[in-house]
Amino acid sequence: MPMSSTSPANGDDTPGEGRRGELPPEVPVTPGRDGDGAPGAGDGPAPLTGRQRLAQGLWPPRLTRAQLIVALLLFVLGLGLAIQVRSTNDSSDALRGARQEDLVRILDELDDRTQRLEDEKRRLEEQRTGLENSSDQAEVARKQTAERERQLGILAGTVAAQGPGITLTIDDKKGTVEAHMLLDAIQELRAAGAEAIQVNDVRVVASTHLSDAAGGGVRVDGRKVAEPYRFKVIGKPQDLEPALNIPGGVVQTLEKEQATVTVARTEKIVVGALRPAKRPDYARSSSQ
Repeated sequence: MPMSSTSPANGDDTPGEGRRGELPPEVPVTPGRDGDGAPGAGDGPAPLTGRQRLAQGLWPPRLTRAQLIVALLLFVLGLGLAIQVRSTNDSSDALRGARQEDLVRILDELDDRTQRLEDEKRRLEEQRTGLENSSDQAEVARKQTAERERQLGILAGTVAAQGPGITLTIDDKKGTVEAHMLLDAIQELRAAGAEAIQVNDVRVVASTHLSDAAGGGVRVDGRKVAEPYRFKVIGKPQDLEPALNIPGGVVQTLEKEQATVTVARTEKIVVGALRPAKRPDYARSSSQ
């Protein structure tokens, strides 16, 4: 009697199964992770976040020489701007704290300076017009040249001068007045329109320099002058005196040093100290 086959047609001889058994598909497993996907003991360092990568890129700083130079230049520029702003604020604070009459005086002084410049411009224009319209231009030019030479002689200190002005006397019994304080007085007088200045027996010109003398006193162009310092100044008294008495100006600065300052207007000031005329070694007139 033929026996019935217990094996399926596909040849699987597994008992009790009517068909071939199938394996599940393979699933790749990440190395170093266990079956539930948790990191295993063999993992490397955890990946960095964006913030951590940014921090590593910024610190420690990696600066090149060019970047250091640019940073230094920016620092110097910022320091200069800060100093400029501070000086401007200090000037504004000084004016803001001034009295009304002091502000009016400063404004009048500025107006007077503007008027002097306008007068000088008008005078030069008149000279030019006279030269253009004169039939004897050579004679007119000669007179103008002589007048100009006289004016330059006063400025250069080679000729004496006289006119209205002020006298400034500084008594420094304690010896606290220094050269830079007298220089500030000269600069303030020049800005106010002084045309001729003499300190004691020394004529002040454009090249005048001051320095502190050993043992006290001040040297003006190398010559020692002792207190009291007497300034003879030719100019418009209405401009010269207020320029010295402005708040925080020359007079207040000297009085803080316990010096006694006297300013007096005079109708006639004689500036008689002279400077020798020095011929330049190399410079020559361009008309020669």
